[in-house]
Amino acid sequence: MVQLKLKNPIVFFDLETTGLKIGKDKIVEIAILKINPNQSREEYYTRINPGMPIPKESSEIHGITDEDVKDCPTFKEIAHKIKDFIGTSDLAGFNSNRFDIPFLVEEFYQNGVEVDFKKRKMIDVQQIFHKKEKRTLEAAYQFYCNKTLDNAHNALVDTVATYEVLLGQLDKYDDLENDMEFLHQLSNDSKLVDYNRAFVYNDNDQIVFNFGKHKNKTVASVLTKEPQYYDWMMQADFPQDTKKELQKIYNQIMFKDTLF
Repeated sequence: MVQLKLKNPIVFFDLETTGLKIGKDKIVEIAILKINPNQSREEYYTRINPGMPIPKESSEIHGITDEDVKDCPTFKEIAHKIKDFIGTSDLAGFNSNRFDIPFLVEEFYQNGVEVDFKKRKMIDVQQIFHKKEKRTLEAAYQFYCNKTLDNAHNALVDTVATYEVLLGQLDKYDDLENDMEFLHQLSNDSKLVDYNRAFVYNDNDQIVFNFGKHKNKTVASVLTKEPQYYDWMMQADFPQDTKKELQKIYNQIMFKDTLF
């Protein structure tokens, strides 16, 4: 099987959580597989006490219960260890750009740990898969690797499978370049503003809302006409990274920045 051409380490990672709400739900399991430029591998895996009950419907998906994590470390206790393990690596996963990365960043922020992954390469294997085949991770694993994915929704199993699927994709498609910048561009529809993608860039390179009644309107124009919308967003249940980016834009408006 092909090997990744790397100038920088890359970490494949997967999270299991109490639910899907970023900012409200918590991580209960994390697995990270680091591939170094010399092709050596390092692994980090742990279950995490989320400090809240794990809903039954979530346990039915990933098999992790309150009893399983009651003696595990909290995220706060291992946040710096996770950050140090990731280091300066690029990031990869399955649906990682829209779920795992923003979820992990929010956990860091909530526990007082500053991180900034926005200049990293972000390879979303699901995005590549959907653009080529439009299936699930289990189907991707069968399709690209000719293997059955046993014990799916175990973070470590899913993480290793995701890495193998990317290798299989590079083997299968001649038009996929074994280059992290190329795969990053293929995985991302536009430049990243906030991890939760409440804001995106339009064709004129302006930051616009990506949700709600102001969708596709520039953030600067809305905040200029409706400054109370800023207050609402800052008080509402948005991830901290989204609020941080909103505050940057608001400050630019207040200081008469001409970028808009």
